[in-house]
Amino acid sequence: MTSVSPPITLIMDDHHHQTSPSSSSSTTPTILHLSFNQDSTCFAAGTDRGFRIYNCDPFRTIFRRDFSTGGGIAVVQMLFRCNILALVGGGPDPQYPLNKVMIWDDHQSRCIGELSFRSEVNSVRLRRDRIVVILAQKIYVYNFADLKLLQQIDTFMNPKGLCEVSHVAGSMVLVCPGLHKGQIRAEHYGSKQTKFIMAHDSRVVCMALTHDGRLLATASSKGTLVRVFNTLDGSLLQEVRRGADRADIYSLAFSTTAERLAVSSDRGTVHVFNLKVDSGPLQTISDHNNGSPPVVSHLSFMRGVLPKYFSSEWSMARVHLNEGLQYVVGFGHQKNTVVILGMDGSFYRCQFDPVAGGEMTVVECHNFLKQDETVS
Repeated sequence: MTSVSPPITLIMDDHHHQTSPSSSSSTTPTILHLSFNQDSTCFAAGTDRGFRIYNCDPFRTIFRRDFSTGGGIAVVQMLFRCNILALVGGGPDPQYPLNKVMIWDDHQSRCIGELSFRSEVNSVRLRRDRIVVILAQKIYVYNFADLKLLQQIDTFMNPKGLCEVSHVAGSMVLVCPGLHKGQIRAEHYGSKQTKFIMAHDSRVVCMALTHDGRLLATASSKGTLVRVFNTLDGSLLQEVRRGADRADIYSLAFSTTAERLAVSSDRGTVHVFNLKVDSGPLQTISDHNNGSPPVVSHLSFMRGVLPKYFSSEWSMARVHLNEGLQYVVGFGHQKNTVVILGMDGSFYRCQFDPVAGGEMTVVECHNFLKQDETVS
């Protein structure tokens, strides 16, 4: 384990497009991983031969690294637009051992630190002051500056590496699976409080957290409902319905202001929901002691009359893409837009009407892997 300086240098000017030699550059690489950075200004793709970083708006390649030997990268986590990345090997020919997190400095084009574990790493989350490493049933929290271990958390089986952290300056909020199926653990480091939330009866398969850590969205393996909770007191604030049929929900994302929530599933559809949640600061537990937690629904007055199916809210806007494909979704920086990334290399920018809703308009579409081949 090597210590690493705090990641303070800002990156990646948009002219910083670099390539490394690859023995198989004539063929399109296979994508192993896709993720947005913390504010959705960039996204990272891990492939079977390296990794690539892209700017979202305007869409363009920032840089790519294709390794000459091995190359498979199963996890790439960015830290805003900083030169430090966290990498984990994967695929048929991994670049690094699957049980290591490599801290990559792109200014030096090399790894400057590593964290080793007894089992495979499923996921990593970065804050400016913390590195969070997610294994199958454990989560480790490290100080970024010296890689000192600060906390270990035991979780329910977590093959997807579910875990999210807040990103505003100040005390961290971390959410992850609890010790039981359907349970979420919310760690509030500022108040040193841990809250357990029974989010679903079935296994949690997807989660998202607002930048301040105040709101949590979760979806279960049924894939019909998404629930929004207050992380501090565990109260259910809203329930929205993706559809009537079972689906695999792949991605959840809050808008910057927490007014909207985007949801993608294997049905090839991305939905946008309006959230009716107060967007003020984190409330204290005592704020809710005088009454039951608010559950917001335009049909709540008929909750005792209508079946549960009708008491959850439906999306205000949606777009239909390719069924069966995995999509990662984030809100765009242009007003009323979402950015959608496909595991086939597709990039979509879609616009929705905040008043009329309905079908979204695809305003931009690229194949970012093909784009790369033409640039290099």
